[in-house]
Amino acid sequence: KSMAKVKMVTPKMQAIRERYKGDPAKMNQATMELYKTEKINPLGGCLPILVQMPVFIALFWVLQASVEFRGAPWIGWIQDLSQHDPWCILPVLYAISMYITTKLNPAPADPMQAKMMLWMPLMFSVMFFIFPSGLVLYWVVNNILSIGQQWVITKKYATAPTAAPAK
Repeated sequence: KSMAKVKMVTPKMQAIRERYKGDPAKMNQATMELYKTEKINPLGGCLPILVQMPVFIALFWVLQASVEFRGAPWIGWIQDLSQHDPWCILPVLYAISMYITTKLNPAPADPMQAKMMLWMPLMFSVMFFIFPSGLVLYWVVNNILSIGQQWVITKKYATAPTAAPAK
């Protein structure tokens, strides 16, 4: 929801960036005022990631330590959820799903941060080539659900009528 609101006020944010491009302090102040008037929490998008980190870490250690997963066939090409993907399909699916997720979210104000957000799927994909298949599968499913959720929220807020200003 927070990201959809940010996407809706992107033109206003770009105008603020243009107006105050020589003065970062005033640009930040104007951006915070815009967030306040539009009732946007700038950290609203961080909570889901923070909630998932303990699950991610716990799943990593469960897959590493669990004897039951070793050599237990699962589905298709994945023959062991505790080992890396032998065909490297899951890391590629992760990169694609993460790229789509990144494209659905509004672009960051800072151009350097925007570039970093585009390179992040590739960096994580390289890392995920050695991670257990179960962990990468968790992240791929999470990304696919996030894509669906973001699409629904964006459609809902894009078609939602804006309230008339009070007189």
